[in-house]
Amino acid sequence: MLTAHVDRLEQSWEDWRLARLARSRDDLRTLQQIREHYAVERELADRLRDAPRSERRGLYTDVYDELFRRLPHHPQLTAAPAAEDRPDIDGLIAFLDRFVTPATVYMEIGPGDCALAMRVAARVRHVYAVDVSETITRSARRPANFTLNLSDGCSTGVPDGTVDVAFSNQLMEHLHPDDAAEQLACIHRSLAPGGRYVCFTPNRLNGPHDITSYFDDVARGFHLREYTARDINGLFRRAGFEEVQFYAVARGRVTECPYWLLVTLEGALKLLPRWVSRRVADTGPLRALLGLRVVATKSAAAREGR
Repeated sequence: MLTAHVDRLEQSWEDWRLARLARSRDDLRTLQQIREHYAVERELADRLRDAPRSERRGLYTDVYDELFRRLPHHPQLTAAPAAEDRPDIDGLIAFLDRFVTPATVYMEIGPGDCALAMRVAARVRHVYAVDVSETITRSARRPANFTLNLSDGCSTGVPDGTVDVAFSNQLMEHLHPDDAAEQLACIHRSLAPGGRYVCFTPNRLNGPHDITSYFDDVARGFHLREYTARDINGLFRRAGFEEVQFYAVARGRVTECPYWLLVTLEGALKLLPRWVSRRVADTGPLRALLGLRVVATKSAAAREGR
């Protein structure tokens, strides 16, 4: 009797905690749907994590298509159609406007609903959108200068040396860690000499940032690995990028953030207990600093191999 009462209290507490967290994120799904999403995504993510390299080619497409098929209530499927005045798109456009011109060939990796890529198409010469699934964009009307390439999770399908600006937003963390370096190498090859890769990815220290954030302290869903600034800098340098810059964004203002400052902050946070460091890192000022907004530049001498 007492055990059953305790179990009910624990379930009530868990339901209250989950409902409160969902409200804070404007997640309108039922608690059952959130739990279902967690279970399905963990199952599929484990399939990716455990698969050997040879099987992962094509598996990205399979698991994402299966996710959307099994979860018709997934937020990416139930979101309102992309609007021209979406605040998140406006912010990304404002950031990208520093780098694009009407002559730019732009490539977006992991474009999701392609709302940003289609809007960028009006500002550049050509847009390549590279994704592992076309489920979300299948019914979207595509501009004439827009090409959708389906990827195996690493390749881009874009000719080498032809892209001026590449961009990804919340993509890198979705790759198997062994595939992240390979994809970076593919992006580096796709870029023209002097081209830039603008990469936004969440910082592990205030994560996790996938569905498992409702339940876990470490990403276990489709965020196969979340990174720190030190991790990212090393990966990009090894992929051949000559310069790696980090930016902070707060209240619409963009400021270059020194790498030494980021790694100092990260080092200090790692000295704290995990539950403390996560809360500190998730405060407004540190979110602005630690959110990994990276601009990596390919050497202008890459064509000559110098």
